[in-house]
Amino acid sequence: MNIVNKIISSYLNNRSLYIGEKITMSEHMIQTAMLAEKAKCSTNLICSCLLHDYGHFILENPDELVNKMEDGKHEDIGCEFLEKYFIREVLEPIKYHVKAKRYLAREEKYYRLLSEASKISLKLQGGVMDKKEAEEFENNEFFLDSIKLRKFDESAKRLGLKIKTIHEYEKLLISKLI
Repeated sequence: MNIVNKIISSYLNNRSLYIGEKITMSEHMIQTAMLAEKAKCSTNLICSCLLHDYGHFILENPDELVNKMEDGKHEDIGCEFLEKYFIREVLEPIKYHVKAKRYLAREEKYYRLLSEASKISLKLQGGVMDKKEAEEFENNEFFLDSIKLRKFDESAKRLGLKIKTIHEYEKLLISKLI
């Protein structure tokens, strides 16, 4: 349960803007979870949405990586940290949400919806998937949840939106611990 307190503390202490956006990382992740709730997704996916960018809290300075044109692999860092505490069904969509962006960006319509910051990070994360990569990804057990998470992720960047507090997700976090 100590990990839940640490996560809540990370959310409360985060004042950094979400990379290239006008909201904080905490606001972005809560908005993502709220979109999953509104779509009546599973509690596993809601929790994934809530934690999908947690790796950015662990990275020293995500903005600096972007300035240096480097990918911080936040999805891997977040999963490696969280895997000691959370069930696989929460972790896997987090692990694959960047691949989901690369997959979805194959469609011009989706690519045009990406924020400028997301377009920059897409390049750093390997760019648009090729056909072989896409076919392999489609066979992933968590493909559909990863795609849903990614679509919520891109929509969760609204300035001035009334959002829940991280405390309102405490029971959900506790329920997904190993």
